Amino acid sequence: MPLWTCEQCGAQFPESAEPPSACLVCEDERQFVNWKGQAWLTREELTKRYKLVWRDDLGIPGISMQPGFAIGQRALLVREPDGCVMWDCVPMVTREAIDYVRALGGLKAIAVSHPHYYGAVADWSEAFGGVPVYLHGDDRAFVTRPHPTIVPWSGDSHRLSDDILLLRTGGHFAGGTILHWRAGAEGRGALLTGDVAMVAMDRRSLSFMYSFPNYIPLNAAAVRRIASVVEPLVFDRIYGAWWGRNIEGNARVAFEMSVRRYIAAISG
Repeated sequence: MPLWTCEQCGAQFPESAEPPSACLVCEDERQFVNWKGQAWLTREELTKRYKLVWRDDLGIPGISMQPGFAIGQRALLVREPDGCVMWDCVPMVTREAIDYVRALGGLKAIAVSHPHYYGAVADWSEAFGGVPVYLHGDDRAFVTRPHPTIVPWSGDSHRLSDDILLLRTGGHFAGGTILHWRAGAEGRGALLTGDVAMVAMDRRSLSFMYSFPNYIPLNAAAVRRIASVVEPLVFDRIYGAWWGRNIEGNARVAFEMSVRRYIAAISG
C-alpha cells in the first residue's frame, strides 16, 4: 500500500489503500486547504514529478525540492565530526540525496522546528539506519505518520551535542523550537529559527506570526517568551526558513530591535 503526502503542506501519512480523508495540518487555522481541494501524492508519484537539489546557504549545506513543492521547505545540514544534524525536513528522499548527505559525513539526527516542516522525517531516519527524530512533545498531536524513531522531547531545552542545543520557544506552535549552534558563523554562534522568528525580506529584521498564510499575528506575551529564550544565547547570525532568508551578521542586534518594533506595532 502507498504512503501519502499532502500536496499543500508536504506532510506524509501512513500506508493505506486510499488517501486520508483530510490533512490535519492543513485543516488547522495556521494553514489552509488548497483552493482546488485536498490533494494527495504517493511517495512514488513524488519522486517521478520532483527532484531534490542541494546547495550552500551561507555556509550550511541545504536540500530542497524542485520544482517548488508545498510551502517551499528546505532542510539544513549542520555538520559535526560524527555526522550531520538535519534541521527541518523535506517531503521526500532520493538515492542521490542520500549519497550527498553521506558524502558530508552522514546523518546522526533530525530536529524540526514545528509541524509544518515534519515532511518525510520517517523516510530520512530509515535511510540512515533509524537515526532519532527530535520533535517537541507539545506538538505530538500533529504527527501525521507515527514512527518508532520519533523522540517527543519535553521541557524547554534538549542538547544534541556540545555545540547544538534545541530550545522550545513556543509561539507559532506550542512546541515551536529553534536551534542554537554555538560553533556556527565561524565560531560567533548561529540561530536556526525556521519561521518561529521569520527573517524578513530586508534580511535585516525579523517578524513573528501565529499564521503566515492567514495573517494572524502573534501576541506580545508569546513574542516576549521567544525573546526570553533567545536572550542568554551568543550568536551573530540567523538562518531563516527559506533559501537566502538569513541575517549574516549583527543578528543579535537585529533580533532585539525586531522584538521591540513588533511589540510596539501591535500594542499601539
